[in-house]
Amino acid sequence: MAVRKLGRKPYKQQIADDLREQIADGTLNPGDQLPTEADLEKRYGVARGTVRQGLEILVNEGLIVSARPKGHFVRERKPMVFRPQGEFRSRPYTPEMDAFMTESSADGREPRQVIEVSILEAPPEIAKRLQLESGQLVAVRRRVRFLDGEPFNINDSYFPLDLVQDSEIMRPQNITQGANEVLASLGYRQVRALDELYVRMPTPEEVKRLDLSPGTPVGYHVCTGYTQEGKPVRVAITVLPGDRHVISYERRRETEDPS
Repeated sequence: MAVRKLGRKPYKQQIADDLREQIADGTLNPGDQLPTEADLEKRYGVARGTVRQGLEILVNEGLIVSARPKGHFVRERKPMVFRPQGEFRSRPYTPEMDAFMTESSADGREPRQVIEVSILEAPPEIAKRLQLESGQLVAVRRRVRFLDGEPFNINDSYFPLDLVQDSEIMRPQNITQGANEVLASLGYRQVRALDELYVRMPTPEEVKRLDLSPGTPVGYHVCTGYTQEGKPVRVAITVLPGDRHVISYERRRETEDPS
């Protein structure tokens, strides 16, 4: 195997750049195993520690995964399609599973979610969107959603406590009909939603909950639901790692009035 000549950049960066290019041009495909550290050491003519540093750069970028003792593999990506416009659509779900669980299973994935329910004083951004007074309490359903064993996104929903206490929303389990229908049964059907989408770096808590690699940006989707009377009754915050999602919006042109 010929030794590759390295340029003026730090050797670890040049190794990462070379392997990254091979992944980008298809020389190395998803699921392929990279050459061993010993082979890379010979290929680039550098010390084993330098090879490991170069591989660690690509691990941190989410391009490869380490599966010791087998070695390193090109990461296989199977992103989840996130469709905010589908929230209020009426769809039949199974008796055991909510929308996320049902739709992910239909896509051939293995879904799971960890649900926690708590009562707390509304954080400022939530109080503002729900038009609550300072100190008012909210119920929050905190969920980490998993696909095929990997944490894929966070979905935390906030409700004014006085609207949902003693309802199914307060139980840390799947809600088959969905929280929106529970709210509707309580007299607070949502007919309008305001979507806000931000892109930023994750907080330390989000990194921990989603097991994110360094440098992974996230989409931060805030959805506020309103009743016919304009009352805000729910704020749902979804955190979407950029390496695991495609955000899909469907738009339709309204029929023009021929008159």
